[in-house]
Amino acid sequence: MLADRSARIPKVCYEIFVRSFCDSNGDGIGDLNGVTSKLDYLADLGIGAIWLTPIHPSPSYHKYDVTDYYAIEPEYGTMDDFRRLLAGAHTRGIAVYLDLIVNHTSTLHPWFTEARKSKDNPYRHFYWWMTQDQIDHLGISERETSDDSQVVYPWHENPGDDEKYYGLFFKGMPDLNYHSDALREEIARIIRFWLNDVGVDGFRLDAARHIYPEWDKEQSITFWDFFSKVVEEAKPGAFTVGEVWAETEEVAPYLRNLNATFHFDLSFALQRMLLAGRDEQIVDKLQASFNLFQKYNPLFVNAIMLTNHDQERIGSVVGGNIRKIKLAASILLTLPGQPYLYYGEEIGMLGMKPDPYIREPFLWTPDPGDPQLTGWIKPEFTTLKTVAPLSAQTSDATSVFNHYRTLIHLRNTEPALNQILAPNLQPVRLGDDQLLAYFRPHVDRSLIIIHNLGDTERAMTLPDDKSLFTEVLFSTDPLHETTLTTNRLSPHSSVILAPAGNARAVEKQ
Repeated sequence: MLADRSARIPKVCYEIFVRSFCDSNGDGIGDLNGVTSKLDYLADLGIGAIWLTPIHPSPSYHKYDVTDYYAIEPEYGTMDDFRRLLAGAHTRGIAVYLDLIVNHTSTLHPWFTEARKSKDNPYRHFYWWMTQDQIDHLGISERETSDDSQVVYPWHENPGDDEKYYGLFFKGMPDLNYHSDALREEIARIIRFWLNDVGVDGFRLDAARHIYPEWDKEQSITFWDFFSKVVEEAKPGAFTVGEVWAETEEVAPYLRNLNATFHFDLSFALQRMLLAGRDEQIVDKLQASFNLFQKYNPLFVNAIMLTNHDQERIGSVVGGNIRKIKLAASILLTLPGQPYLYYGEEIGMLGMKPDPYIREPFLWTPDPGDPQLTGWIKPEFTTLKTVAPLSAQTSDATSVFNHYRTLIHLRNTEPALNQILAPNLQPVRLGDDQLLAYFRPHVDRSLIIIHNLGDTERAMTLPDDKSLFTEVLFSTDPLHETTLTTNRLSPHSSVILAPAGNARAVEKQ
């Protein structure tokens, strides 16, 4: 049963910021038909699911302030375009997850335009309203900033009104108030519409820990009990992955009602390790997190990533160092869990905040006039001078793209690597914190993965009980082609080992 359920979970997912991915009509803005045109590319890369950042109508470039939950942003296309994308993805065995924003709306959403009219408007209770005296009495006029919101003063004026409304992220994004049964009924209708009427496969859930404000935050976890029951009744097996941007201890309880949560602690640890060139005992920390997650959900899915649309791109984090970019991919794609790639990571895209510059256009070809190239922003980091476009990387056996593609296909076909439920991970102690090594046990074939995080060649001696692991399945080290020939590992290199006589070689990238 565990194997059957695991087989239905996409092995590798791909986050698409639609505006920047691919333009199909020459207006400079990425769109749904552009995504559809690249489904063969994604299938060839080995992607099992795509997460589309918000595609609802919205006044912003990022679309996280929704004005209509039942429609498609006109810049991105039509509902027919989306249905064609969905059908094309499903034909290729690719699931589609919709980014659903249920923490807040735009101030331009009809619910809020009604709510702000008067205190007795029936939509008033869809949002949080208080007078300044009430706010002061509760001591909630200010908040400490967090990784996911830099707003200090979350209460905002409504002209001509003695009550203010609460908006954690921005005054143009008022938070919804789920003490309202009528609002819950509306959200349930939205869920059923997208799962049943349209046919999406699941949701990425924005700001999952902020569904209720901080003074009522214990309610945020119980909200997802309501939400998950609606999802399961509407479409059994639909997938939910939550953005709970917090430390592991705070994340864990959300797995009681969500299939997966993003592992931010791992993301930031990997970034630090790549910069410092030293292991942070990450395998031990992962094992501890798995034990904690399992208490809340024995079938938890650990959604892992290097970075996403809210973080500086991994390519820039490591200073554009191609060997470290490849090393980052090697670590991510050999750890247990469900990896999420941020579009363009597979070609080494760069980007640093502010946010628009971590969401720059994907480079398909070396032609600056390429009609597929989106032009809504002039890129500062990912340009034809700094990043080789996909078409150039495809034919380069040593490219970042081919490194990703080879690893993804290995992960998809190697049972020890693609086990998602009941994560199989054990440390391998090599006595050197510049080496990161771990064991992926599996009944079909167990594997050992070793990464040299440092800038110098390192000696590595496997423990006696792992001495038979000498066949090389994958290597970025010229010292090791198909067999482990020396006890040295080159800087920023990785090697995947199987027991001797029980391996099939994968072309070295």
